Amino acid sequence: MRLIDTHSHIHDPEFDADRDATIERARAAGVELILTLGVDAANSRLAVALAERHECVLAAAGVHPHDAAAATDADLDALEELAQHPKVAVVGEIGLDFYRNLSPRDRQMEVLRRQLETAGRVSKPVAIHARDAHDEMLPMLMAWSREMGGRLPDGRPLGIMHYFSAGAELARGYVGLGFVISIHTSVTHPKASQLAEVAREIPLEHLVIETDSPYGAPQRYRGKRNEPAYVAEAAAKIAELKGISVDDVAEATTRTAERLLNRSAPLDRGASLDRGASLDRGAGFQPAKPGTGSPIGGRSER
Repeated sequence: MRLIDTHSHIHDPEFDADRDATIERARAAGVELILTLGVDAANSRLAVALAERHECVLAAAGVHPHDAAAATDADLDALEELAQHPKVAVVGEIGLDFYRNLSPRDRQMEVLRRQLETAGRVSKPVAIHARDAHDEMLPMLMAWSREMGGRLPDGRPLGIMHYFSAGAELARGYVGLGFVISIHTSVTHPKASQLAEVAREIPLEHLVIETDSPYGAPQRYRGKRNEPAYVAEAAAKIAELKGISVDDVAEATTRTAERLLNRSAPLDRGASLDRGASLDRGAGFQPAKPGTGSPIGGRSER
């Protein structure tokens, strides 16, 4: 069984004591690639340094919405340069977080807009964090998707909606704009009914899986540190919800992640975004009502 963890923070201090062992456990569990995401300029450089040391680790460079207030123009310029590094597969973690509001909302939106421009210039996908902010996020991604023609220049999806916490209707809207939906290991939690609906309703070819390590451990390891090996728990839950084999889920989500991360041949640029999905559908999509993107199971994530 081949797996890819499309979102982790294994370069962070929580893994300092056993980082290499954590990577080995993931490899033993079938995880072929781990994407580790930066949250500011210095942290992104650490992510890249780890990726340089491990063939199975890729990095993302970006400013998280929590850190937007502290990000300078020089930081954003440096991150755009870093985003061109061959081990940087994604611009991220970027987005909006109006749940914690650790940075002013207008600054979050300004920094996100600048980083979407960076992703367009370096032709790499984005990892989008959106928490209690879909009313503002959706129009921004609609505009960027139109500007990009619904795909990266090489035909790949525009990015990942990370740790998705809204409903299936909104997920379909983002798919129509050229994004894939990430199903987090918290889908295994008993109260994660909304995420379970997304996993059940969204076609498998538009899903990837993630841990957001060290946050949000799956139910079997609830209360412990999450780690990339546990991404298999998300695959197993998706298989249960869709009534298919876990091997089918693993292979499909891995192929989608490989394409997104540019580890396989890109799709033909003329390929459909979705069977029946299009930019027109995304453009006509209505944002969810405020509050429908509420956190799952009281998560505490980056």
